[in-house]
Amino acid sequence: MERWKEFQLTQLSKTTDIENAYRVALGFAKNIGFKFFAFSTTYQTQNNQFNTIRHNNYPPDWNQEYERKNLRSIDPVVAHCNHSMLPILWSENLFSKAPSLWEALVAQGLEHGWSQSFHDEKSGLCSILSLARSHSPISALEVYENVGFSVLMCSHLHGLVAQSLPKKPARPAPPHLSPREIAVLELAATGKTAEESARILNLSARTVHFHTQSCIEKLGVCNKISAIIAAIKAGYLDSASIR
Repeated sequence: MERWKEFQLTQLSKTTDIENAYRVALGFAKNIGFKFFAFSTTYQTQNNQFNTIRHNNYPPDWNQEYERKNLRSIDPVVAHCNHSMLPILWSENLFSKAPSLWEALVAQGLEHGWSQSFHDEKSGLCSILSLARSHSPISALEVYENVGFSVLMCSHLHGLVAQSLPKKPARPAPPHLSPREIAVLELAATGKTAEESARILNLSARTVHFHTQSCIEKLGVCNKISAIIAAIKAGYLDSASIR
């Protein structure tokens, strides 16, 4: 590896601020022959909406148009990167179903580009790194030679963005059901009446009703059937129990 590449990648790896890390990555991209550099991370909010954090040096007019027209929804690069971590070269053929988007890219000097995604299964986040230029096409060999660098940059930038996002609230622990309550629900799930369950468990019907009501209250539901469903979701019962 050339010394300047090693130096800049080492500098990037030691950078803990996303803005500074982006600037280092942009400098690296320019040094390997790309005028434009973009990095984005999409995450889900607590309201189940999707937001995207973007860092790029694309022309301001392009960024405004991309946002205003919600071009992300028809961008084939985004569609590919959402499902694959393999790098993808931009081409007119790739944008065949969105020709107006391709024409806009060409007009902005962004026609020669490629993208690489990073999927974080633990957090559920997806980041996309893109390199682009206007002066010459990108060969498959050039992508091959630089894909390792793009993965390193993408994973580091991804980690910095992930750290800055609000933490998802911990999923509340399922309510505790006693072995007797579980047994009552299991019999109810098979269609047994309170009287039948009482005979099987050697209890009174009143006690069976008591345990059933306790399950309803603990699981935060309004009836026995809902309690059985909630107990299955919480892992207390096997779904095969319902008939």
